[in-house]
Amino acid sequence: MTFLKKSSFFVLLLLLFACGTVGITGRRQLLLMSEAEEVQLGLSTYKQAMGQYPEIKTGPQIAMLRRVLSRIAPVTGKNYPWEVRLLKADNVVNAWCLPGGKIAFYTGILKVARTEDEVAAVMGHEIAHAYAHHGNERMSQNMGLKAVAEILSLTLSGSGRKGQEMRNNVMLAFGVASKVGVLLPFSRKQESEADEIGLHFMVQAGYDPEAAVRLWERMAKGRAPSTGLDRFLSTHPQPLERARALQRLIPKVRAKYGR
Repeated sequence: MTFLKKSSFFVLLLLLFACGTVGITGRRQLLLMSEAEEVQLGLSTYKQAMGQYPEIKTGPQIAMLRRVLSRIAPVTGKNYPWEVRLLKADNVVNAWCLPGGKIAFYTGILKVARTEDEVAAVMGHEIAHAYAHHGNERMSQNMGLKAVAEILSLTLSGSGRKGQEMRNNVMLAFGVASKVGVLLPFSRKQESEADEIGLHFMVQAGYDPEAAVRLWERMAKGRAPSTGLDRFLSTHPQPLERARALQRLIPKVRAKYGR
């Protein structure tokens, strides 16, 4: 067996046996890192991120965030050292949860998520990313694409100027195709999946799932319509699409938990 065939066989074998299953949705996913490695990476990233903005340690906003976390964390089934922090950044409309349960909210997002139920919608969504190992999955997919690119590069290795030009053109086309056809759409899939899982967490924790719909409808009103190209290349589903998808899911999720 040639080196190229051996490499191809090894990559295929690795991808075959490195699959996991997302809880709640049951979707199969590629995971090349262990959960312990993933959590360690999350903790390292968390320490770096904490110094970027002033932290708000007291007051009604951080008290609410801690209360929401105390209700959502137990229903995830993850025994992480959960922690949420509030960072003073009124112009940052964002929140995130890293592997290992370390969460940050920026004050800007609390201008959009105006009630505790809406904050629970945001937190449930962000926690869902960590619960579903989405960061691990994105890195694993990049690693898989790099391995395929290396094999493709070896396959196309040729002598002379024409051979080099052909190799460069094919590799460039592969890079563009992999980004548009695999990476960006996959991120949209993850965002939709996090919406769905987060809705399950909200309902289990006793929050109103309709708040998630209201939140994304408000987001849509505050955002100019995207062009067709922007929409295609966006890594996030459009706000109104998210609101409608959540609305369709609510009856099923309520029925599942008897809420």
